[in-house]
Amino acid sequence: MLQAAPDPANIAHTIQLAVAPLFMLAGIGSFLNVLAGRLVRSVDRARAIEEVFSNLAGEERGRAVWELKVIDRRMKMANWSVICCTASGAMLGLTVAALFVAQVAGAGFGTVLALCFVLSMLLFVAGLILFLFEVRLAIHMTEIRTEQLERQGAANRWLLGRRQ
Repeated sequence: MLQAAPDPANIAHTIQLAVAPLFMLAGIGSFLNVLAGRLVRSVDRARAIEEVFSNLAGEERGRAVWELKVIDRRMKMANWSVICCTASGAMLGLTVAALFVAQVAGAGFGTVLALCFVLSMLLFVAGLILFLFEVRLAIHMTEIRTEQLERQGAANRWLLGRRQ
C-alpha cells in the first residue's frame, strides 16, 4: 500500500538538516585535496633521492637512507589519513541519503543516523590526527642543520629570530 506524499514542509526541514553535513562534506573534500598534494610531494622527493642515491657515499648516503625512511612513514600516515577522511565523507554522504529516505519513507531509524554521523566525525578526527603526525614528521625531517645556516649579519639574525 502506498503512503501519502510527504509534506513539503517536512521535506524543506529535511533539506535544512542536510545542509550542515553537506558543508562538512565540502570541507572534507578540500582537506583530501591538501592531503593528496602532500602525498604527491613526498613521492616526488623520494623519487628525486632515488635518482641520485647510487652516486652518494658516506654521510650523504646515510642521510638519504634516513630521509627515505621518514618519507616512507610520512606517505603511510598521509595514506591512512586519506583513507579515514574518505571513509568519513562516505559515511556523511550515506547519512544525508538515509536522512532523506527516512523522511520520505516515514522510517524511524534516527539512532542509526546518529551513529553514522558520529562514526563520520570519529573517522575525520582520526584523519586529522594522522595529518598532524605526518606534518610533525615533515618538520622533523626538514630541520635545517646548524652547519648549513649562515650566522652573519643583522638580517640573518633577524630572520633566525635572534637579537644582537
